[in-house]
Amino acid sequence: TSKMETEVTPGPKSNGVTNGGARIVDDDDEVLSPTDLSEMLAEGTKESHDRAENCHFVKDFLRGRIKRELFKRGTMALYYVYSAMEEEIENRDHPQLAPIYFPTELHRREALARDLEYFYGDDWQEQISLSPGTKPYVDRTHDVGERDPVLLVAHSYTRSMGDLSGGQILKKVAQQALKLPATGEGLNFYQFEGIHSHKGFKQLYRSRINELELDAETKEKLVANLAFGFNMMVREWGGQISHSSSSQLMQGHTEGYSDNSQGLSLNCIKCITS
Repeated sequence: TSKMETEVTPGPKSNGVTNGGARIVDDDDEVLSPTDLSEMLAEGTKESHDRAENCHFVKDFLRGRIKRELFKRGTMALYYVYSAMEEEIENRDHPQLAPIYFPTELHRREALARDLEYFYGDDWQEQISLSPGTKPYVDRTHDVGERDPVLLVAHSYTRSMGDLSGGQILKKVAQQALKLPATGEGLNFYQFEGIHSHKGFKQLYRSRINELELDAETKEKLVANLAFGFNMMVREWGGQISHSSSSQLMQGHTEGYSDNSQGLSLNCIKCITS
């Protein structure tokens, strides 16, 4: 797949205006239809996103109430999640994956590896492990890649758009709360050196996914699969949170607390349509 040009002219921010069922991004910009895949994915996971964003854990995170150990465990969870997704996308020769394959711009595995080295030291690979809370999502990613690779389109798109949107807010909060270096150590996951304009890239990436030649049945399948995977994470998260109070978690009492919740929180505040 040829590398795409990332120097994209930024598009104006959505003004939320609607017209006959379509959402107008701006007067001179794209008009998004409810049948566009990007809109279907946003609508299909809206309830789960709302539940995640309104959880005490995420609210506390945004207020800067986060402990270093939890952040480290979350980074570890994301390392396994992105390693699985990127491995499957790279290993699948599928026509629908090619248009959204941007390894230089989007792949996060190496960035997360640098973060883990910062937090755990040179022997970080010996210190980390795939937790029971993260394993189901990782296993499902591999299963989807083997059975029906086109379903990876939805997972890749929503995660990347989230990282480029809400993830940038979390980066600033984490840097201040954890007193991480201004030079970016520990936050490589949020830094996209290959993208000069986040807004412009998101606009182009959205147009790529909406231009995929997918029939209505396949689109519905992508939405259902993504919603199932996301709900699986939310259920795991909610079950673990219910056994520990938010204040205990913020004070570092993490016994019985799945790091999957942190992995989800770091990636669930998504502005898919921004």
